Amino acid sequence: FLLTSPTAQRLFHEVAAHQPILDYHTHLPPDEVHNNQRWSNLTDLWLSHDHYKWRAMRANGIPESHITGNASEREKFDAWAATIPHTLRNPLYDWTHLELRRAFNIDLLLSPETADEIWHQANERLADPTFSAQGLLSKFNVTAVGTTDDAVDSLEHHTAHNSSHHPTKLYPTFRPDKALFVDRPHLFKPWLTSLEEATNSSITNTNNLLSALQSRHDFFHQNACRLSDHGLSRVDSDLATLADCDRILTNTLNGQAATPAETQAFSMQFMSQFGRWNSEKNWTMQLHLNPLRNPKSRDFRTLGPDRGFDSIADFPQRALPAFLDVLDSKNHLPKTILYTLNPKDNAFFASIAGAFCESPTPGKVQFGAAWWYNDTKFGIQQHLETISSIGLLSRFLGFLTDSRSFLSYPRHEYFRRILCNLIGNEVDSGQIPNDSSLLNPLIKNLCYDNARSFLNLPTPASESPA
Repeated sequence: FLLTSPTAQRLFHEVAAHQPILDYHTHLPPDEVHNNQRWSNLTDLWLSHDHYKWRAMRANGIPESHITGNASEREKFDAWAATIPHTLRNPLYDWTHLELRRAFNIDLLLSPETADEIWHQANERLADPTFSAQGLLSKFNVTAVGTTDDAVDSLEHHTAHNSSHHPTKLYPTFRPDKALFVDRPHLFKPWLTSLEEATNSSITNTNNLLSALQSRHDFFHQNACRLSDHGLSRVDSDLATLADCDRILTNTLNGQAATPAETQAFSMQFMSQFGRWNSEKNWTMQLHLNPLRNPKSRDFRTLGPDRGFDSIADFPQRALPAFLDVLDSKNHLPKTILYTLNPKDNAFFASIAGAFCESPTPGKVQFGAAWWYNDTKFGIQQHLETISSIGLLSRFLGFLTDSRSFLSYPRHEYFRRILCNLIGNEVDSGQIPNDSSLLNPLIKNLCYDNARSFLNLPTPASESPA
């Protein structure tokens, strides 16, 4: 599968397939990891949180009742089975069958004709006590999972899980996006109350807010966090002054939404602070840019966010170099991973990443993995070609799932097969030397080792020597 030359097959089966997984950016619920979540049936595990599948079902004309609505779980599964034959050439077709085979040892093509057999086989497997959240992480040889956590999160599930002896470690990621919601007072004000409670403080101005956020940043660091993550449409180099931030904050607390320009300038002042804190603690900052959130207002009103309606945006990213320079000019630029949802920006992002690299960290600023709409066969190949052409493929951090699903780990296999095929075909066509001393370390590094060394993840206390 996806391996079209002898060297591609050798590299995958002898090298890539044996590497562990470090999934450093996910949306897995930490409570489900810690509590060793189990599932009542295949729909509960497979379809409950997967907006990739929901989009495909809508495109196939499936009613919302059978996607996120009130239909029975068996009816929802049957709707997915009816959709799958229509997903040929979409990665969902490949992922679905990899997941069935790797997790359930089911080697059937999903369709209305096979739905009943697959439903019963999978549900029988789910009844096994070892088929659980932690069991799946062990099965797929996942050594570490990076979750995505609000700045006010208690991290109790991370702490409890890492004090156990399970081989997969759970690392939090500091995501303070809600601190920037000054254009949405109805969301910002309750979150601010939670921040005040978490920090035992009263927040009435920008200095209060920054001090509270920095204390949470310190708390995350004490609890093994080494990454921040920021979901933004774009960045800018125009920073609001602290006095302007005070005015914007006061207005928000009084229920007056900030304008788009005010929100952007306020956000950039805070992003510059987050970057400085990250740099001081040797964290890695992740910037996820260019999503278009909730374009379909009717369904956003009825179903809410993260339901499979977000799309690729075409926001101008020309201020990205200037924003990075704001941090770099003050020696505050941390290790940084840049992601774009719009593949037209691939070459731009790869070249900007290279402009800000420096000793002693190889690949200090990275063009991050093909993300979301781009983690397809075509998107991954395009992404690897861009990095290879403009930067150093050998320093790339490799793949991540960005997933809410415990069944998403065969996507790492999907990436590894595509990677080995790209390299193997060029070896067998004479474009790359057929030298295992060059090839094997390259594949190992891109599967696991680069991410492990770059991210500076600490050893949990449960593993530290006495």
